[in-house]
Amino acid sequence: MLLTNVEIVPDKRIVKHLGLVQGSTVRAKHVGRDLMAGLKNIFGGELRGYTELLQESRDEALQRMQEQAQAIGANAVLNVRFSTSSVAQGAAELFAYGTAVVLEDR
Repeated sequence: MLLTNVEIVPDKRIVKHLGLVQGSTVRAKHVGRDLMAGLKNIFGGELRGYTELLQESRDEALQRMQEQAQAIGANAVLNVRFSTSSVAQGAAELFAYGTAVVLEDR
């Protein structure tokens, strides 16, 4: 399945719009990662534990969005976007969304 952040795909024609699809995950911080982040705040540098947590969250949200798109017959999701929000202290939602379509070769 094609996932892209653009509205059109060169050399492809949209034959059917299937609507909005989405995927999300809510993740909480890990105590061990918090301890390392505290040390990094003192000494500086990348917070690798959080970088990994966000990458895992993006991957999971995208996978869920893709599964929803496949379930309704899409072969592509266009205009893919991400959003984040805090849902509780120490927990955040990562949300992926886009437009499910059926593409045909031109």
